[in-house]
Amino acid sequence: MQAVGAVPQGDMDAVVTTGTGGYDKLEFRRVPIPTPEPGDMLLKVLAAGVNNTEINTRLGWYSSSVTDGTEGTSDTQDRQDGGWNDATPFPFIQGTDCCAEVVAVGAGGDASWIGARVLVRPCMRAAGFARMDTLWMGSDFDGAFAQYVKVPQGEVFAIDCDWSDAELATIPCAYGTAENMVHRAGVQAGMRVLVPGASGGVGSAVVQLAKRRGAEVIAITSAGKRDAISRIGADRVLTRGDDPLEVLGAECVDVVIDNVAGPEFATMLKLLRRGGRYASSGAIAGPVVSLDMRDMYLKDITLIGCTAWDEPIFANLISYIERGEIRPLLAETYPLDRIADAQKSFQLKQHIGKIVLIPGA
Repeated sequence: MQAVGAVPQGDMDAVVTTGTGGYDKLEFRRVPIPTPEPGDMLLKVLAAGVNNTEINTRLGWYSSSVTDGTEGTSDTQDRQDGGWNDATPFPFIQGTDCCAEVVAVGAGGDASWIGARVLVRPCMRAAGFARMDTLWMGSDFDGAFAQYVKVPQGEVFAIDCDWSDAELATIPCAYGTAENMVHRAGVQAGMRVLVPGASGGVGSAVVQLAKRRGAEVIAITSAGKRDAISRIGADRVLTRGDDPLEVLGAECVDVVIDNVAGPEFATMLKLLRRGGRYASSGAIAGPVVSLDMRDMYLKDITLIGCTAWDEPIFANLISYIERGEIRPLLAETYPLDRIADAQKSFQLKQHIGKIVLIPGA
């Protein structure tokens, strides 16, 4: 049996990451178009978002040898253990965010999907949702920084909305990660939620997703982005020059959703009320933090690590988009062959929301 649909033949444009290091490790080249096997779909990539994870993997930041924040990581060392799941399969194609069109399905697949515009769930639970094992598109296997990508059909979600392809590509990784933290932390109407790093892709998503659940959201960002974060729903915005303990007072929030960590981690725990919850899926200001155990156990605080997405997360996001309950934050777009420029712009941290790559036809 053969794949169903117009399976393109020959080669495609792709960005191949060849190892840990600088921008020279990003090679724009021709590679074979993947062939869908039974249970797969072949997608034509319409737009692919840029994330911290692609840059961090190229830099080897996930290696246990790295103790600096993401902006302080050297880009010259060989760190083969620097992937999300230990070793990284260099050379490979990165790209965790994918808005695409289904062009073919593997043998025995459902041909009715062909032509559908879709989003791909990048955090895959191949062993089932009863276990925390994950496979990440663009980290554990070839991703969306290419004209075509092959993915398991169960990870493909049709989407019906008037958003552009680039706007849809802002959603999967950032909003999936944010919704997973909001979900795991049990955010509900009436809760007070603190969001450090609120202008990043994940942070700005958390602001929107916590607000749609009816929470009061306090955000922390740079002074120049204060008004923009207010416009996306934050009830109160502090700047990084503010002392949160002095401004807000101790034990004043129910939930902290924090991908910043670093030196301010200890302050976040002091801001939490008795029984509060701290959720994190990142540490851009530094992964090694100071923890006073008394702040944790005397206040019955729950620390929640969030990498593996729970089962309802991605379907939730699709429904929020289709009902108009969230909106995209698209900062810039670049053609795929300008990935280095896109990542340089990303690392300047002057944008709000997401930067997206557009492959050629």
